[in-house]
Amino acid sequence: MRLNPWKRILKVTITTILVFAVMIVFNPSGLQTAQAQTVKRTSILAQGDAITDPEAILRYALPIDNDIIRQVQQDIEKIAKNLRSKRWALIQKEVRNAAFVLRLHFDDLVTSVPEQLQPKAKELLTSITEDVAKLQELVEKEDKEQISLVRARILDNITELEEDMVTGYPFTVPEEYANLPQLLGRAKVEVETTQGNLVIVVDGYSAPVTGGNFVDLVERQFYDGLPFNRAEDYYVLQTGDPEGKEEGFIDPKTNEYRSIPLEILVKGEDKPIYGLTTEDVGMYLAQPVLPFNAFGAVALARPTTDPNGGSSQFFFFKFDTEVTPPGYNLMDGRFAIFGYVTEGEEVLNKLTAEDKIISMKVIEGEENLIQPS
Repeated sequence: MRLNPWKRILKVTITTILVFAVMIVFNPSGLQTAQAQTVKRTSILAQGDAITDPEAILRYALPIDNDIIRQVQQDIEKIAKNLRSKRWALIQKEVRNAAFVLRLHFDDLVTSVPEQLQPKAKELLTSITEDVAKLQELVEKEDKEQISLVRARILDNITELEEDMVTGYPFTVPEEYANLPQLLGRAKVEVETTQGNLVIVVDGYSAPVTGGNFVDLVERQFYDGLPFNRAEDYYVLQTGDPEGKEEGFIDPKTNEYRSIPLEILVKGEDKPIYGLTTEDVGMYLAQPVLPFNAFGAVALARPTTDPNGGSSQFFFFKFDTEVTPPGYNLMDGRFAIFGYVTEGEEVLNKLTAEDKIISMKVIEGEENLIQPS
């Protein structure tokens, strides 16, 4: 079928990893050769602990440059892993570090947002500081449940503060795509399915054209009632294929298939790559700002041979650490992620090809959708 690259990609990925491992086991001195031979076929290998929390990925994707709040964020995020292994000394260190940075730079953080938002920033930072102090007490008691709850509340407030730090849109979308809807910011979409509801955060800061297309189709009620037309175990659930012979959205203004260019923002770059995979442009080790590291990544489907042939069909990536370890899959740089499921993971886990979308609606960020003039 036209939009079915999944099995081929998964097979190549697993085969590449196995070949790489076998070469190292049977010829340790050939490690450098093996790396050279496989570098063009694999994404960058996982460096340390890959981020698999979709909300953390979205925080890092915000176009801000503030090392202070990022340090607090990192310290609080690290708690989750150490909490699972009950590494209390490390948790105490992380909480202590966060408390120190907040105390030292409270005023700097307040003034890092636009003036009209500074009273709100002060309230958020006061709440964050108070909750970090609570964490210090809870760590002494080794109260895992309450630590998790307070940590989540701190990160919610950090997310809100970081969103307020964004000033303006970080780049200009190429003029050649001015005929397509653009999402210049973020939006939240609630998806009602036959198994329950889930929420997608659509990131227009990293994928304005891909995200704009999706939010526009949601507002048109294009997806309402559509079935999941592909459900591959462990890694993908796809929908968006309309009834009839067409495999994408036909724009009623032009009566033509709306094609969406491949759009990938790479870390360290000022704007996305359009129309080409990262491999096509020689960026073999490029790390996308929105990677396939997290369960519930949402990306635009496309024909195997045409990076710019996507339209309405999209898929949920059911990240599995055994089948698609972070940094080893061949999805990064080849498909355009435009958001992540942040609520309803258990619903996504239950969905199959027997299910369908009942309705979808934009619940936040509708004002960030810009229609072509």
